[in-house]
Amino acid sequence: MPPTTDGPAFDIRDIPFSHFGSWFGISPVIAQHVRADDLHLVSHQTGLHPVLRLTPVTPGSGHRADTHWRAGPARLAWTGADGTSTIEAVYETPDTLRLRGTGLGLSITPADATLTPFTGCYFFRDPVDGSHVFTSYETGRRYRVTVLAGTATDVTGAEALGGSPRALTLTGDSTTASWEAAVEELDSARPPYTSDVSHPELVHRAQTAFRTFADTVAPWRSEQTPAAELAAYVLWSATVRPTGFLRRPAVLMSKHWMDKVWSWDHCFNALALAPGAPDLAWDQFQLPFDHQDESGALPDSVAHSEILYNFVKPPIHGWALRRLRQFLGRPLESRELEQAYRRLTLWTDFWLTARRVPGSALPHYHHGNDSGWDNATTFDPARVAVTADLASVLILQLDELARLAAELGLPQDARRHAQTADAIQEALLRELWNGERFLSRPAHGGPLAASASLLDLMPIVLGDRLPPQVSDRLAARIEAHLTPHGLATEHPDSPAYEPDGYWRGPIWAPATVLIEDGLRRAGHVRLADEISARFRAMCETSGFAENFDALTGQGLRDRAYTWTASSYLLLARDHLSRVEADTATGAVSTHA
Repeated sequence: MPPTTDGPAFDIRDIPFSHFGSWFGISPVIAQHVRADDLHLVSHQTGLHPVLRLTPVTPGSGHRADTHWRAGPARLAWTGADGTSTIEAVYETPDTLRLRGTGLGLSITPADATLTPFTGCYFFRDPVDGSHVFTSYETGRRYRVTVLAGTATDVTGAEALGGSPRALTLTGDSTTASWEAAVEELDSARPPYTSDVSHPELVHRAQTAFRTFADTVAPWRSEQTPAAELAAYVLWSATVRPTGFLRRPAVLMSKHWMDKVWSWDHCFNALALAPGAPDLAWDQFQLPFDHQDESGALPDSVAHSEILYNFVKPPIHGWALRRLRQFLGRPLESRELEQAYRRLTLWTDFWLTARRVPGSALPHYHHGNDSGWDNATTFDPARVAVTADLASVLILQLDELARLAAELGLPQDARRHAQTADAIQEALLRELWNGERFLSRPAHGGPLAASASLLDLMPIVLGDRLPPQVSDRLAARIEAHLTPHGLATEHPDSPAYEPDGYWRGPIWAPATVLIEDGLRRAGHVRLADEISARFRAMCETSGFAENFDALTGQGLRDRAYTWTASSYLLLARDHLSRVEADTATGAVSTHA
């Protein structure tokens, strides 16, 4: 069996240890911005729920052992202070974790110490196979612990209620200091656990599974893209199998508290997966459309047990579909094109009907949340607002519908979409462009307003559709937002700027990708290259956080965010492609 390596090491305090398809991971992050002292088995069925606390203990005394954590894609280890005593975890299947310890025991206790009629874990010994089972009210699932070697000691609280302690400790028996066990997340019942696969073989399988995925989504990775493998792991480990409301394999935004699919985040994950994993990419693009309502609106987000419609997200899906088809590793079948056209038409019509004041050419948002830029200063004068970014992405969506209609043999539809796109652009330039910048206005009527938000500059996504004098002015203003690390979402000189102000300052991946692409199509290649280079360098230093301090580059909020990892992969792939093209033609590369 050829040797393999685990892949990139990572800090488990930032990135969970998990596996492709699994709904649970191992992490100290047990709630939003909350880290525990111990690692926990954290499930994402029905939401983020820490289920079991995993505490290394000294055999014999049962006291907590001093250990440090080491994590990679294939295995997680606790190592004792002596450097030789260890506990190692590896996934056997997406719902089964195998554990092996030598010189250390492992105490397993419920994360919630108290059992009530509606919360906590009930603990019992299964008389069928002798396994130990924790049943969780929060996840509605069972967690079965089967001892394979060694013994379970200090078993307390079986069948107890209320605040009684519940625990078991995995440890070696009288003849050996080693032990092994399996922990399964299951529904109601399954046959007793058995396996003839050794722990080393499971490690090899996990290494191979991750390496295959990384080779699929980033075959181009090299020393020039040092964060590509970790980005691939973030995507791989955040992918869950179809369950609940998620009817397809789904890349969650994170296996921390952002454990949903939001209806624009998914586009960036689809684009990153497109060349090497086209079926998985297509599933990502379609996920929110599976829950499109009768008005044509997409849900704000979809999770295991929850679909939210109280907000929407911006219609970037035409832009995304255009790029997706350029990079998808297979042609779309006619039925897929027809379905995409139908769904995208309904989504577009939602904005043209439910979100346009009668007699108005331009659509509006009900809240900053609808834009994806929740608290951007663009929305300070009015939450229900007509903004230039919305009109711009809707124009691109109509352009894509026109192309699809022509391809599907629907010439009248193609003309209608193209004419609507042109009419909205004319209104955009007439009503919101003042010769220097785009403005916003209340949808109920009121004066035009300017802000220092990067959101006001997002019409650059129109690329060469814009008059050159408009795109040139936008490019100059965008460059003023460029810090050593990337594009600040609020200008750093603005009185509203906040280092950790969500969309009032920090750098975000989606804005970076959309603007970089628009600048490039508008002919501002130097600036696009610089934005790409700075964002990639920041990820290589600070990882794949939800967003980043614009002045320091420090990662903020959720530190294992898939659209950030996907955006890095997109920008790195495109950068290498341009460098290779320059090399092939003998041109002197100007790309950063």
